[in-house]
Amino acid sequence: MSDTHTPPQRHANMAAIHGKNTKPEMIVRKWLWKHGYRYRLNEPRLPGKPDIVMRKYRTCIFVNGCFWHGHEGCRYYTIPKTNTEFWRNKVRRNKERDLRVQHELASMGWHSITIWECDLKPAKREQTLTALAYTLNKIFVQDRTIRRYEMPEDESVVAAEDMEEYAAIRR
Repeated sequence: MSDTHTPPQRHANMAAIHGKNTKPEMIVRKWLWKHGYRYRLNEPRLPGKPDIVMRKYRTCIFVNGCFWHGHEGCRYYTIPKTNTEFWRNKVRRNKERDLRVQHELASMGWHSITIWECDLKPAKREQTLTALAYTLNKIFVQDRTIRRYEMPEDESVVAAEDMEEYAAIRR
């Protein structure tokens, strides 16, 4: 089956799709703000420029479109009938990049949360956002637990001079 749009129409459709301020991302951002969570957007100093960065929780939130990021088993992820090989490669590269970015963030001590577009549809939205709040609170509590610091008992290290030497120097 051929494409129903002319090449200029298809180009205009694809050019209209942007990576920032998407509808699913706006839903998450508005919910977080309304519930008192504060965040930064598209932090360029972190790998992958996460959609939402919550420094207090050391957490990055990625709001992924099911089609663009290859959400397996989702009804919104279907490979187009035309130019199939191009789209398979594109989605595969996106998945590989997503995984690489999450590993880089984890090595830097950041948590990564991925929210899929289909989970923000009205039927599942409240459940998804409630689970997000639960996860953020759990991360906050776990990161704030008291970790006891134990001194190694091998040998004590003194960072000062001997009192007699110090007295001699002072004279």
